[in-house]
Amino acid sequence: MAGGNKVGILTGGGDVPGLNPVIKSVVYGITSQGREVIGLRKGWESLTYMKGPDDPMYVWPLTRENTYKIERTGGTVLHTSRTNPRKITEAKLPKTLTPEQIKKLPFDGKLYNLTSVVIENLEKLGISTLVAIGGDDTLSFADALSKAGFPTIAVPKTMDNDVRGTEYCIGFSTALTRARDAINRQRTTIGSHERLGIFRIFGRDAGFTALYTAYITSIRCLIPEFAFDIDKLCDLLKVDKKNNPSNYALLLASEGAMWKGGALKEYGEADAFGHRKKEDIGQALSGEIKKRTGFDMILSDLTYDLRGGEPDVTDELVGLTFGNIAVQLVADGKSGRMVGLENGKYVHVPIPEAALGPRKVDVANLYNTERYRPSYKSKLDLPIFFSGF
Repeated sequence: MAGGNKVGILTGGGDVPGLNPVIKSVVYGITSQGREVIGLRKGWESLTYMKGPDDPMYVWPLTRENTYKIERTGGTVLHTSRTNPRKITEAKLPKTLTPEQIKKLPFDGKLYNLTSVVIENLEKLGISTLVAIGGDDTLSFADALSKAGFPTIAVPKTMDNDVRGTEYCIGFSTALTRARDAINRQRTTIGSHERLGIFRIFGRDAGFTALYTAYITSIRCLIPEFAFDIDKLCDLLKVDKKNNPSNYALLLASEGAMWKGGALKEYGEADAFGHRKKEDIGQALSGEIKKRTGFDMILSDLTYDLRGGEPDVTDELVGLTFGNIAVQLVADGKSGRMVGLENGKYVHVPIPEAALGPRKVDVANLYNTERYRPSYKSKLDLPIFFSGF
């Protein structure tokens, strides 16, 4: 289906440190093969709404000269969006489509599927293979594109670290580093005022970020995979505070964590992948804990602060290597594959099936459900990030 001698590359979903090393690695590797690289700005939005192959809003030819130092910074030079081409409302259809073209699009009575438009635009650009960098939402369309016949290579990134088929996603290590530093900085203030510190962190569906941050900071954590008992939690926090010479306690909560019998409210319109915003778990918890303990609290939302700045060493190393492997897959004519890590080794696997949903924490082996802490036992012979893929 694909023609031309160009490779496209895009980033979708939330930005994370480590994306630019992937982009640079792909550009250097592909251009060394004598091929061109086309950067597609704003994720899947570019291939849905571009007005032509020279559209400056969405199309950016990438070279060694304009990417030679991008790995030193965070974010993504290609920018990003949460566009899902398979779910476009009538009001958001591209203005470039004629009524006749619209009639031919798959339509479920509410949403249009523009996969064919994306493929047509890729062909107009002369792109023969697309490298898509993203989390489970972004890669769900990469999977659909591959199954529709367009050669696609995926690279996993998300601070949630919950993409199936890999035990590591770009952005995860930097998130842990930044979260640890933020928590440790705030210990002095929380201790000075003898309060309970509650930290909200990434993890709508999976608790990896909370679990591993708690592991290295030695504090209690709450994850989406296990509904906790609010009264039991309060009893544990009372003990923590009492036994601490500075009379304070700390708690880390994934944004999707929930207690037994409770339910976080959702609000606002669903995004292109069906997600609505959740009530702040920190705010919800503080009210419940206050009623049971009388503690004064300091609440901190760690989420967006973790995204900013340059990647740490691990994310830069993994990002560059993921990019190099993607280049090799392109050179070998592979398609429908995702770069990843399994048992601490670099691999490539099929792009995950969207229907499987995100990867989850193995509660039985990684989480102490009695103490609401990570499990520190039985780590011998496990890869650095402990869990499977």
